[in-house]
Amino acid sequence: MEIITNHLKENLDSYILKNNNGMRVTILNYGAAIARIEAPDKNGKIENVTLGHNDLVNFIGGPYYLGATVGRYANRIAGGRFTIDGKEYQVSLNKPGFMLHGGFTGFDKKYWKARIIDSTEESALELSLISPDGDEGFPGAMEIKAIYKLSYKNELLVKYIAASDKTTVINITNHSYFNLTGNPDNTILDHIVKIYADNFTPTNNISIPTGNIASVENTPLDFRQPCRVGDRIDDNFDQLVFAKGYDQNFVINNFNGEVRETAAVYEPTSGRFMEVLTDQPGMQFYSGNYLNGIPQGTEGIYPKRRTALCFECQHFPNSPNEEDFPSVILKPGKVYNQTTIYRFSTK
Repeated sequence: MEIITNHLKENLDSYILKNNNGMRVTILNYGAAIARIEAPDKNGKIENVTLGHNDLVNFIGGPYYLGATVGRYANRIAGGRFTIDGKEYQVSLNKPGFMLHGGFTGFDKKYWKARIIDSTEESALELSLISPDGDEGFPGAMEIKAIYKLSYKNELLVKYIAASDKTTVINITNHSYFNLTGNPDNTILDHIVKIYADNFTPTNNISIPTGNIASVENTPLDFRQPCRVGDRIDDNFDQLVFAKGYDQNFVINNFNGEVRETAAVYEPTSGRFMEVLTDQPGMQFYSGNYLNGIPQGTEGIYPKRRTALCFECQHFPNSPNEEDFPSVILKPGKVYNQTTIYRFSTK
């Protein structure tokens, strides 16, 4: 197990986590981002299976939250407003009608402090950040840690830990884009996906939840059995029409705060198989509908629409304004913990 450190530019550093199976995961201190995940296919060929940039400097200020840690609140907050203990807070509106992924300068656009964790069993890296009281309008000074561990079992563990000195809201996720073909010029329509969810949270036409929870039964959102992504992506179903494809929050079965199976994706040509496990109640499944060319993208290719999939493990969008959704309140003296695991293999 090994970690390689590279100084790229000014404050920008990269850290490569390696295991003895040939897997390599590149982490940046900017945005605590996963810049590359290099994993073997069924023939042992190692390729990058995430969208990114050949020149890692291009992650700075880049679009689409590529591989980034997003927060304080991942996904959407309607009107950028919520109330805590009778006091209303207004946070940044970086999109028309809502806050998205923490605002104009969320966790994805900050430099984190890195520390290598010594371990013989895993390559492990800890990144930390202090978000001041009032950051993007959120109450409370918050300390956050992002921990990445690559095991000899080809499991990438992503763990977030946070604490605040005032009652606040929190919802952190990783925003990696996956294309298991290893070629970002290929679409993901032939990827086969399974999602362990009987229900989802319906939204309006700007992807703000209505507050209801609906069954996936008899809808194109039913991935309880493995299904090719392209089979139903253009169905005349309001949730797909609103999002121009898949971009919905799934209510993951058996939420109890413990890590459990959330999703799985198989790519037949490469034979790569990725399982997603989390302790979160929801997962945003996104099919890259708004990708429109990434300057100096991976392998010199400009990824286009539907060339990647995201599995954003999270609490539900707009939870601060929905009493019936799982709580996102973090009180002083309490610790926020979130764990997601990406497990790679071949079939």
